[in-house]
Amino acid sequence: MNTAAFSSLPINPALLENIESLGYTQLTPIQAESLPHILDGKDVIAQAKTGSGKTACFGIGLLSRLDLSRFRAQAMVICPTRELADQVCKEIRRLARFTQNIKVLSLCGGTPFAPQADALQHGVHIVVGTPGRLQEHLRKRSLRLDNLKILVLDEADRMLDMGFEEAVSEVISYTPTHRQTLLFSATFADPIREMSRKFQYKPVTVSVEERHHDDVIEQQFFQIEKGQRANALGYLLAFYRPESTVIFCNTKKDCHDIANELDNSGFSVQALHGDLEQKDRDQVLVRFANKSCSILVATDVAARGLDIKELQAVINYELPWDPEVYIHRIGRTGRAGNKGLALSLCAQRELGRVKAIEEYQNSPANWNEVAPFKMGREHRFEPPMVTLWIAGGRKEKVRPGDILGALTGDAGIPGSEVGKIDIFDNHAYVAIKRNNADNALNCLRNGKIKGRSFNVRKSQWG
Repeated sequence: MNTAAFSSLPINPALLENIESLGYTQLTPIQAESLPHILDGKDVIAQAKTGSGKTACFGIGLLSRLDLSRFRAQAMVICPTRELADQVCKEIRRLARFTQNIKVLSLCGGTPFAPQADALQHGVHIVVGTPGRLQEHLRKRSLRLDNLKILVLDEADRMLDMGFEEAVSEVISYTPTHRQTLLFSATFADPIREMSRKFQYKPVTVSVEERHHDDVIEQQFFQIEKGQRANALGYLLAFYRPESTVIFCNTKKDCHDIANELDNSGFSVQALHGDLEQKDRDQVLVRFANKSCSILVATDVAARGLDIKELQAVINYELPWDPEVYIHRIGRTGRAGNKGLALSLCAQRELGRVKAIEEYQNSPANWNEVAPFKMGREHRFEPPMVTLWIAGGRKEKVRPGDILGALTGDAGIPGSEVGKIDIFDNHAYVAIKRNNADNALNCLRNGKIKGRSFNVRKSQWG
């Protein structure tokens, strides 16, 4: 069934036409296994990671259930982070282009409450939000769920990791008993199964077997002596020189320590962990995605929802206990037709974890050796891009085209030198190839964007 087309399913013809116009033709494995049950109105618990096509999966399901003549909340998606909620909103809006009448609203913390309450008063079909802010709207009765038909719990495992269990339970207590509930999680650990028992009725279980083939992701394991982990990590980074790498640590402390040690040794690095405020997290991810930072050191919890399209390498600073988590980690590389690299450091006491991975993948580990390497300031591994910060964003009606025009117009900087442009409410970021960064900085400082002068500087975090 994995090669089936969307046209083989009972989908509204206008929605189907839009799906095909977006370039979706063949169903991904998770879509092939779960969409028929979702469209049949059944509860589904599905094991699915970021990039598997799960958002389109539940998006098509909920768009198929709406009564557009009623401006009431009929579908709700609960997400662990604002970043994921924004991605989900964007995807649902793309899928909903077949009609102008569908109202999708994001309800997340970190943004003002009052405008959200006003938007709810005008009517909405679909709400996508984070547990805390949904809880707040429900308590204040600005959001009512009496007409809810379908509830989606996205990245449920991460919501539990982040301590949202009580908030999620309270939000669900406001929903009708007779509803369709879809639960998506990267793993099927016991707490997830318990959540399913609590909130779902006779759910269909969908788990697409995950294996990573060597022709897509090259996996290598390196046995190291005690106390040699950091130097071995430096060797792998210096030897392979990946342009973009995520290093996974099992604790926040390791995350901090390794990021500091790599930074002191001349590597371009940022730490990503659960304690970061949203604005700091946004900055870290912007810089990593636009290639002005080469290395992200992260915990599993912090990296959930991370979807970097051209990630060249994943390094396990320490192997996880669960082989499912290992598969989930390395699956972030080797996407969109690119070959990926997965490198894992392993001390003697962790050999049992490698054995579990071998059994899970039904293939032997590929062992390699690290050469001696000393962390030190004499190394300099600079990323290809530099990020410039601009003190103007959406509220000043600044668009990516305005920034690109200011750089390539009078300044004459080739468009090929300009990288990713990210616009936020009050500021923007633009990535410039390193050899042209100073020219671009002078050009934006001395010139105008949209006929206005803005404060511009090299980003303070890199």
